[in-house]
Amino acid sequence: MDEAGTYRAGLLDSLPDAILLVRKDGTIAYANSTAEKLFGYSVEELLRLDLEMLVPERFRAGHSSLRAEYSAKPDTRPMGLGLDLYALRKDGNEFPVDISLSYNHETTDPVAVAAIRDISARRKVEEELHEARKTLENAYAEISELKDRLQAEAAYLREEIETGHLLREIVGSSTGLAGVFHLVDQVAPTNATVLLLGETGTGKELIARAIHDSSLRREHPLIKVNCAALPDTLIESELFGHEKGSFTGAAGRRKGRFELADGGTIFLDEIGDLPQETQAKLLRVLQSGEFERLGSEKTLTANVRVITATNRNLEAAVAAGSFRPDLYYRLKVFPIEVPPLRDRKEDIPLLVWHFITTRQATLGRRVETIPRHAMERLVAYDWPGNVRELEHVIERALILSPSSTLRVEELVSVPRAAAPLHAGGSQQMVDAERAHILRVLRDCGWKV
Repeated sequence: MDEAGTYRAGLLDSLPDAILLVRKDGTIAYANSTAEKLFGYSVEELLRLDLEMLVPERFRAGHSSLRAEYSAKPDTRPMGLGLDLYALRKDGNEFPVDISLSYNHETTDPVAVAAIRDISARRKVEEELHEARKTLENAYAEISELKDRLQAEAAYLREEIETGHLLREIVGSSTGLAGVFHLVDQVAPTNATVLLLGETGTGKELIARAIHDSSLRREHPLIKVNCAALPDTLIESELFGHEKGSFTGAAGRRKGRFELADGGTIFLDEIGDLPQETQAKLLRVLQSGEFERLGSEKTLTANVRVITATNRNLEAAVAAGSFRPDLYYRLKVFPIEVPPLRDRKEDIPLLVWHFITTRQATLGRRVETIPRHAMERLVAYDWPGNVRELEHVIERALILSPSSTLRVEELVSVPRAAAPLHAGGSQQMVDAERAHILRVLRDCGWKV
């Protein structure tokens, strides 16, 4: 090798890239020392190899034709063209490479000049960046999801407050109510679907709250939906949510109540008023936990316990064809009958004083005494509207009673004679409390 050739060889050996000179037949005419390090072959071994031996077997079959095409029409191809290229080491390990090609016509036997760069480190960094980007995107999506959920829950709570759905404790010690409490204690720790049956105003919502608060889901929300208060066109959107533009007025995406209740409990009041089309979708949620938002084909899942309530005769509705029998039996896993107020009249004095103490401050009243005949009238009345009607009557009575004595005569009409409440001429709160304590002690055999 002359001095110039020696100089060129030394220059090629100093390059960080592997340099191969390849003849048209695919044999290697020259390899620099970097190629020796990169492929694991000595230079002498490389000069005895066909180029295809440095190509992974999965690409080898088509490589000779590609080499022939390049030899027929050679051009310069720089590195970084975005091609997914791999080379093969002597030990059989593949590694990603960038390859720059040029063609030397000056030699007796024209050769292709391949500069090969190992990009394993770069590829690893790119993969790590890609994974980091995916992690950040997932974290952002999760944060966005949590933000949307918190906003939706906040909006729901505002609606609850604005419509006056404030919790009030369950008041009473009657035998009928004690039976309800016993059933609540039994079913609350489970995930069983509960069907609350009873007349309007008996406190089914409070029973649903008691079940949720005693369950393992109490740290998650209890979401309430009144199926009778929503038009048929909106009930599905309310339950399962909708996408923007899914119907007229859908200005943006909205999460449904099942999504908000994920991990917690959903209380579907007046379930007997649910449209039949929505009944089928509710049945699917109960069976598989799956649903779709209106306007979306993406299937969502929610881990939700379902409590329903109705004042209707669902068996009659099933017989009439207005309520799906499969849904009815799916809801009736654990039915609880909430007794009407007329069947637990012993609770009325306690409820009366409860509503007085919770209402009088906001109305600017201070009631200390209820005349005997007034309480007898309240106890004797049948209360078709149940506890809710009693609450409203006491509120009106407070407004109409400027003194410390409650007046109810003109508010309650009793068609039959009232049974004497007690021997005294009036009832004060302490009397009601004493009577309640004595009744409870007698019921439990004076053992606390």
